[in-house]
Amino acid sequence: MYVNTHKGRHPGSAIFTITGDAFADWTLNLPEPVSPVTREIFNLHMLTATVALVIMVIVTAVIIYSLWKFRKSAGYEADQNFHTGWFGKWSWVLVPVVVLGIDLSIAGKATKVFSLVEDTTPPELTLKVTGSQWKWTYDYMEDDIQIVSNLDRDIAESEDTYLRDVDNKVILPVDTRIRFLHTATDVLHAWWVPALAYKKDAIPGYINETWAIIEKEGIYRGQCAEICGTGHAFMPIVVEAVSKEKYAAWVDGKKEAATAALAEASADKTWSMDELMARGEQVYNTACGACHQPTGLGLPPAFPALKGSAFTTTGEISAHLDIIINGKPGTAMAAWGAQLNDLEIAAVTTYERNAWGNDTGDMVQPAEVKAARSNNK
Repeated sequence: MYVNTHKGRHPGSAIFTITGDAFADWTLNLPEPVSPVTREIFNLHMLTATVALVIMVIVTAVIIYSLWKFRKSAGYEADQNFHTGWFGKWSWVLVPVVVLGIDLSIAGKATKVFSLVEDTTPPELTLKVTGSQWKWTYDYMEDDIQIVSNLDRDIAESEDTYLRDVDNKVILPVDTRIRFLHTATDVLHAWWVPALAYKKDAIPGYINETWAIIEKEGIYRGQCAEICGTGHAFMPIVVEAVSKEKYAAWVDGKKEAATAALAEASADKTWSMDELMARGEQVYNTACGACHQPTGLGLPPAFPALKGSAFTTTGEISAHLDIIINGKPGTAMAAWGAQLNDLEIAAVTTYERNAWGNDTGDMVQPAEVKAARSNNK
């Protein structure tokens, strides 16, 4: 069950706290749905919960009444011929009929919900969501935009959004049919934002599909809903729904920034050590820090330390570039050649070779990365 917590005063919260101003409004339920499919799922959830509550109340009442009315201390003697009476004979038919009727009433509603879940109406926007240990990569298929979303580690534990905020939000337009394509690069993940999208597993080498039409602007939060390793708790999802006009402006801005970054990376410029280290630290914290840790000590054996690593960060530069560009088959090390430009790879390589006391003094320029890519073709 998804838990929402909000600070504030509420009369009903007195059952949780008694003293002074220590009031809290706890909502132990799914969040308010803002998409047609999640609204129907929410309604089915509430119908099922209501039916279960009514059954529980009735059964509990019958049990309590029976325990009190027919207790031995009151002199009651068991009816040895109960099975020969009308109720004793027909209850074995009536009870299953009642249960079946309840099941069918829920099943009718559930069938409509499942049909809506599998609706394949053509979308207006397609977002490919790729889960990795432990981040999300989003590809806007129509606009050729990619963003990588990591846990924002700068938020204090005292904040409401601790472990629930990211460095790059997913920006999506309202009143637009959106298709989500789910996949993964390593293990099973599950992209789940209860308010706007239902849950489907992200499976390596396979594409799953969900959809939504976000009807209300705002920020919606979710998380990975499939246990994916030690960093499972550090894969939050933040979706910001904006108007179509704001979304179009955001797309234009991202395209301009991508064009400028590509031009910068392709420029015939020799970058200084300070420039490469500053840029490399940014890239490392975004792309590499979750696995290899900000300290470079990694999480062995799955994610080896980069501090003092003779295999990569203090070894041959060519081998270091190769593993960043092409990854390492059979391990969790993904290929970053398609996700980072020449400047970003040059900067992060330089940073890894000079951070945490590695101090090799090596500098890698974008031209060297371009040459390494060419050699791999």
